[in-house]
Amino acid sequence: MDKKDIQILALLQADASIGLNELAKAVNLSPTPCWRRVQKLRDEGVIRQQVVLCDAAKLNLGLTAFVSIRASQHNDAWTQRFLKGVRAIPEIVEIYRMTGETDYLLKVVVSDIAGYDDVYKRLIKVAELLDVSAGFAMEVVKHTTALPLGHVGRD
Repeated sequence: MDKKDIQILALLQADASIGLNELAKAVNLSPTPCWRRVQKLRDEGVIRQQVVLCDAAKLNLGLTAFVSIRASQHNDAWTQRFLKGVRAIPEIVEIYRMTGETDYLLKVVVSDIAGYDDVYKRLIKVAELLDVSAGFAMEVVKHTTALPLGHVGRD
């Protein structure tokens, strides 16, 4: 991956709806070579997908909770049951398996505390849990979907 590819990625991460001609001009390429580079990045899996980012507050999803889960068991059957259950709850938008005291960290978006309570009641039914604790975001200080590109190409 070279400097042009990194420039293309930076621009697409900022606004994936940018037109090919505008993208090509911004990286000082003609449209066909620019398109080939974008296709190669897709084919290699660097660009996984393009999505629309929605404003949670405008969709009445003004409460974000970060939920720490401690598993009651550490075996394949429990893990499969837990993951199947949490993936099926649409309000859980991110799931991370962690090191340390927390086994899983979930990001949950809901309209209010009652919405969180509803998710909590569904969550505790998916598998036996040792502990569930939540923290609620008071303010979003930084939020981006763009990955840092300064490390690309360094060995």
